[in-house]
Amino acid sequence: MARYELLIFDWDGTLVDSIGRIVTSIRRAAESCGLAQRSEQEIRGIIGLAMPQVVGVLYPDLDEESRVVEFQRVYAEHYLALEAEPSAFYPGVLEGLERLRAAGCRLAVATGKSRRGLQRVMDGHACHALFDITRCADETASKPDPLMLNEILAYCRVEPARAVMVGDSLFDLRMAVRARMDAVAVSYGAQPGAVLAGVAPTHMVGHFAELVDWLLQ
Repeated sequence: MARYELLIFDWDGTLVDSIGRIVTSIRRAAESCGLAQRSEQEIRGIIGLAMPQVVGVLYPDLDEESRVVEFQRVYAEHYLALEAEPSAFYPGVLEGLERLRAAGCRLAVATGKSRRGLQRVMDGHACHALFDITRCADETASKPDPLMLNEILAYCRVEPARAVMVGDSLFDLRMAVRARMDAVAVSYGAQPGAVLAGVAPTHMVGHFAELVDWLLQ
């Protein structure tokens, strides 16, 4: 029997290996828009937020709406070019998700991606059938607001105590805390385990197969 009835996953950095492409696209957008470059650590630290919040954190003095819109447009352009072939799942993810489904778990996605972006990459992987529901940042509140988790819980009719959020960023973990849910940190994504440990997650893993084994213990 699984530990939880409902398993909610972040997408970038948790299920798919897309962090490098995100970092590269933000740097190219900054260059195109004449903005100062941010370090890889700084960029990794905002992965998981919706794009408007990303710009606000990386460039808080960028208050001209037209320049913000241009940054987002150029970022999307570069990212789509890199994603002509969708980012690959991390090792063990597809097999692991199928094991979890076979064990009777319900699966969901809570992501900072746009609906259009998630739809495109899920189409590319033909993986829609794995998930009961997906929620994106442009159709609800951005992480770490718990709204998207609350919406998933309501749709699935599952109590917070029977669900868990799995993610690679502080935003994922803090969102789970605010939704009164357990949270599992994965240390192979955007932020290292030493940083994620500061939120005191319920559990932490360094590989997806390790996560699956723990969930099915």
